[in-house]
Amino acid sequence: MEIPNVTIEARKSKGSRAAARLRRDGKIPGVLYGHGRDPFSLTMATREVEDLIEHGIRVVNLTLDGKSQACQLKDAQWDHLGRDLLHIDLLRVDLNERVNVTVPLEYHGTAAGQSEGGQVFHEMTEIELDCVVSGIPDFIRVDVDGLKLDDALHVSDLKMPGDAKPIADADAVVATCKIPTVSEATEPAEGEEGAVTEPEVIGKGKSEDADSDD
Repeated sequence: MEIPNVTIEARKSKGSRAAARLRRDGKIPGVLYGHGRDPFSLTMATREVEDLIEHGIRVVNLTLDGKSQACQLKDAQWDHLGRDLLHIDLLRVDLNERVNVTVPLEYHGTAAGQSEGGQVFHEMTEIELDCVVSGIPDFIRVDVDGLKLDDALHVSDLKMPGDAKPIADADAVVATCKIPTVSEATEPAEGEEGAVTEPEVIGKGKSEDADSDD
């Protein structure tokens, strides 16, 4: 896993007015915490953080005054419409420590049951894993080729990279293949090959006060 470097600045002014000025300048406030050290208030370029979230990046190296610190993008707060990024929380990490992280599932193949009129339904679009920071995968691949009509794929059927372990119960259903009901037939066929799952966006859609640390 390649870890991107992100340059930050120390945040000197707090309060809603100061935060509003930052956002007008294309920056957002944030806080770095963890590993028994005091929280550190910082600012980051808004567009850069949005790109990280859009591409599912979960671990970055923060650089300040020539010194770097690996951290996990822990939470993001958006406006009430879920469009504008307001605040970011980051957690200090060691690249060799284990963390819990949520990664998207990426579906591939055509289920055997589709030849009998079945449709693949994605019961999960993401999964929570326990893994080392340096081994966080971009996604978990789900192959549905062998999925028969009225059959299901479970968490235990997924192939985990490295020493990653799923947090979900092994019997939890990931995908099913079945004849759609009338109501299901009117919805988009999310199980069809080539269906696109929206990338995970940390905390997007939450309506929270962006200056909870101010």
